[in-house]
Parts: sequence; structure tokens; C-alpha cells
Amino acid sequence: MVSGIVTAVLLVLFVAGWIWAWSPRRRQEFDAAARLPLDEKGKETRQ
Repeated sequence: MVSGIVTAVLLVLFVAGWIWAWSPRRRQEFDAAARLPLDEKGKETRQ
């Protein structure tokens, strides 16, 4: 009984996180984070 409740709560939390991550309002922030490794700003050039 308790394990079923825990499973249901974890499933709801997973779905809520999935909806949050795929929300159109978050797209711009995630796109900016995806470009961070390719961004040349802030990198020191070694010479």
C-alpha cells in the first residue's frame, strides 16, 4: 500500500518536472544554457 503511494507521488513529480522542462516559457533560457559551452566570451586565450 505504502509503496504504491510512493510510486504514484514519484510519478506525479516526474511528470511535473517534464512539463516544467518542456514549457515554452523555459525555451529561451534552455537555449542560452545549451550555447554556453560554445560561447567564446569569458574564455582566456593562452599564448
